[in-house]
Amino acid sequence: MTRLSLLSPISRRSLVWLTLAATMLVGAPVIAHHGWSWAEGEQMELKGTIRSISMAPPHPMLMVTASDGKVWQVDLGNPNQTERSGFTGTTAKAGDAVTAIGNRHLDKSKAHMKAVRIVLAGKNYDMYPERIRTN
Repeated sequence: MTRLSLLSPISRRSLVWLTLAATMLVGAPVIAHHGWSWAEGEQMELKGTIRSISMAPPHPMLMVTASDGKVWQVDLGNPNQTERSGFTGTTAKAGDAVTAIGNRHLDKSKAHMKAVRIVLAGKNYDMYPERIRTN
């Protein structure tokens, strides 16, 4: 007989709910990060040179060196969105000029943004077309 089977049906149900609640609490920071709540509402444009590219989950990203020498983390869409935009691991390489349009981190001490569009050699890669703001 297992320890779980020694519990009453009510105790087992409570244990399941407690486990589910604990899992949700531990995962909450990850879920919050992948939303837009950490980013400003206003969009910015970042021009620079690609330092490195990562296509690894949970989201692909570029490290971009701006003209002032500051290195920015530019989060792209989730892997499926990024691929649907046409941007893949072979689309660009370190040293390529890039323009990223997106939303900067609320904490201005962080050089971090979430891109809605990447522009390489005049071609647009729209990660979040519904979020692109035009003037």
